[in-house]
Amino acid sequence: MTDTKLTVQDGMVVSLDYVLKLDDGQIIDSSNGNEALQILQGSGQIIPGLEQALYGMAVGEEKEVEVAPEDGYGENDPEAYQMVSPDIFPADLELTEGMGLRLRDEKGKAIEAYVAEIGPDGILLDFNHPLAGETLYFQVKIAGLRPGTSEEV
Repeated sequence: MTDTKLTVQDGMVVSLDYVLKLDDGQIIDSSNGNEALQILQGSGQIIPGLEQALYGMAVGEEKEVEVAPEDGYGENDPEAYQMVSPDIFPADLELTEGMGLRLRDEKGKAIEAYVAEIGPDGILLDFNHPLAGETLYFQVKIAGLRPGTSEEV
């Protein structure tokens, strides 16, 4: 039997410890204190820039990864804003700027939006991901690695 070191490649289940920061150094997400994030490599379960950076890593390896907006949550799309009447919301719902909302489109599909602005002309909703336009800074460590089962793949 050969002693082959497992590395991250398509079809592998990766257990990932991570810290995510923005340009200003603010930590916005982390697996610290939680179980490692488990993903099936190559299946698009995480943003492309981070998934690409994991290839070839082995258990215990650490890396700092910078992900540009186009390889993360995309650029902020100015077309992804919509002004709506406050009448579409329940009267007892107190809207605040930055508040996340789960809405349904005409076909009943759930979509997420954020209150960008509350003004005299209505409520401006932002349908961009909250991290759109941001460069993301990850500190990652491969906590575990195994081949995916046929059900997982």
